[in-house]
Amino acid sequence: MPVLPSPPSLAAGASPDDVADWVATHLGDLAREGADGVRPGALRGGQSAADAALAGLDVTGYARSRSTVLPVHRQGATRLSPYVRHGLVTLPEAWDAVAAAPERDRRKYRDELLWQEYARHLYARVGPGSAHPLRREQARAGSRPGGWGRAEPWPREMACMDHVVGGLEEDGWLVNQTRMWLASQWGVRAGATWREGEDLMFAHLLDGSRAANRLGWQWTVGTGSGKAYGFSRWQVEKRAPELCASCPLASACPIQEWPDQSLGPDTDGPDLGRGPVPGGPTRVDGTGEGQVVWLTAESLGTGDPALAADPDRPGVFVFDEPLLRRLRLSGKRLVFLAETLGELAEVRGLEVRRGDVLTELTGLGGARLATTYAPVPGWARLRARLEVPEVHPWPWLVQPRPASVRSFSAWRPRAGRGG
Repeated sequence: MPVLPSPPSLAAGASPDDVADWVATHLGDLAREGADGVRPGALRGGQSAADAALAGLDVTGYARSRSTVLPVHRQGATRLSPYVRHGLVTLPEAWDAVAAAPERDRRKYRDELLWQEYARHLYARVGPGSAHPLRREQARAGSRPGGWGRAEPWPREMACMDHVVGGLEEDGWLVNQTRMWLASQWGVRAGATWREGEDLMFAHLLDGSRAANRLGWQWTVGTGSGKAYGFSRWQVEKRAPELCASCPLASACPIQEWPDQSLGPDTDGPDLGRGPVPGGPTRVDGTGEGQVVWLTAESLGTGDPALAADPDRPGVFVFDEPLLRRLRLSGKRLVFLAETLGELAEVRGLEVRRGDVLTELTGLGGARLATTYAPVPGWARLRARLEVPEVHPWPWLVQPRPASVRSFSAWRPRAGRGG
């Protein structure tokens, strides 16, 4: 496929709607909503937006307010996650940025960063195995007294579900508390298949990653942990009381009581005990002869190690058409990526393509590739089929080593990072 024109750059004065129009024109057939439904999400892509978010990072009060849902102005969540997910801010950068924060808040925030790192270690270890129950089968709705009895796992007549699902679909970002509400409502109360709910949430989240999203769902529904998370009216009244006050079901709340939190039977999942965690090279691997930097969705910042190693060589990013056609991501996720690429093209030579990644990268006129290691199975599969004479290390917060990834609580003390 021909090279796509560079997306409009917000840094050069374009608007988010301009970028949405670009996505609708060039990628609209791959978007979940179709070309006519492509809209920007709540957060802007691009290195400038990421730098501003990092510079303004203030976690004072985070330990107390990180789970607040409403009112919005009292939310302690940082909204840095989409930039971390796409490598515009690294976990080590976020870690260092809160060094002077109050101790309790700093420790809590850094624990959340370590959770993200643990998710990456687990995903690097099990890869596609994360799509299957890690420790237990999912307890089905039929095994719970009374069942759910409603057609939709996320019934919009409930004010809490309407608010949270609306935020997911319109904004593409949610505080972690409401992500747990959605996963528990879907998988624990309704007993719907957790993978289907995870796929739907992943499609909308601007920070959607299989590592963090799947781990969160498995922890919540009890397939990857020793206890399912029970969602009930108590959490809503504590974190967003105005939702219950305005709900048409306030006097007949279907989540008034705690749900049955029984677990499914043990499953023969992947080995999570002590073992190697693939982490890529710890120094530049290869001859250093790369002429074009292959960029991935995991590392789109101007500080990408392969980009930063040579400010003169161009980059190439491929919108993976077969993958996107299968995933059916929301247009707002594609807009966030396009905003990021548009700004990057302002400061670096950059080709943006659409098609099969392997075909596009091998069709660069014989140009040798440089790239940054990415801890995802898709990168590993492509790397095995490409000539890549220069691979740069991934900026880990905790360098992988043989370890158990059975649980965060077991992994955390051995991570080698204090608070």
